[in-house]
Amino acid sequence: MHRTAPRLARLLACAAVPVMLVATGCSGDGGAEKKSSSPSAPASAPGASPSVKAATFAKLPPEVCKTIAEKTIDSLVPKAKKKEGEALPTSDANDSASCFWNGLNDEDVKDLQFRSLTVSYKRLASDPTLGSGEKRAEKFAEQQVTKATTADGAKDAKTGKAEGIGDGANLVATDTKKDDDDYRNATVVTRTGNVVVTVKYSGAGFQGAKNPAADDIAKGAQDAAKEAVAAVAAANKG
Repeated sequence: MHRTAPRLARLLACAAVPVMLVATGCSGDGGAEKKSSSPSAPASAPGASPSVKAATFAKLPPEVCKTIAEKTIDSLVPKAKKKEGEALPTSDANDSASCFWNGLNDEDVKDLQFRSLTVSYKRLASDPTLGSGEKRAEKFAEQQVTKATTADGAKDAKTGKAEGIGDGANLVATDTKKDDDDYRNATVVTRTGNVVVTVKYSGAGFQGAKNPAADDIAKGAQDAAKEAVAAVAAANKG
């Protein structure tokens, strides 16, 4: 009886330990079981977020209306009301920015030509729950292309690839009517890294003047888009 007393006392002591601590090792073998058990894998830190690739570009061009050269504006929007452009309101200029130009060339009263150009930027940051900035930008670009096909009541839109602009670009050509005037429009939606650039260029001949050729409008939109994309890289140098 005296030989078993120490062992009995040890068992009673273990029985009083809370269940959550039993695994630390009370046994009749004096700890042999503890030595033979293999270490468990460390648990993940509570609330840890999955990693996501950092976005390519941290900011947009600081002055959106200066992303298109003056000589380009002279060519695309002759006699623009504001050659310096008009920056459109935005809640955060580092995430989105737009500039607008328009003008009526009335040098020849028999050939009144109206032109407008809008350049817009959207920067998508990387987010652990939403994905990388590049993936988010791809989705946003797709949405912009779809939007362009029906903007201003457009019908029978023609969509195709635009080569040599950013990491991938689409060109949407449409015809629309406003105040009895027919407009020809070209919208280029392109992605560069995690930034989406949308350029819309429109033209119309007023009071019976001939409308601009669709190819000329498409080329103008693509020329402006190339400059807008280059401005993103320039703003993030260094």
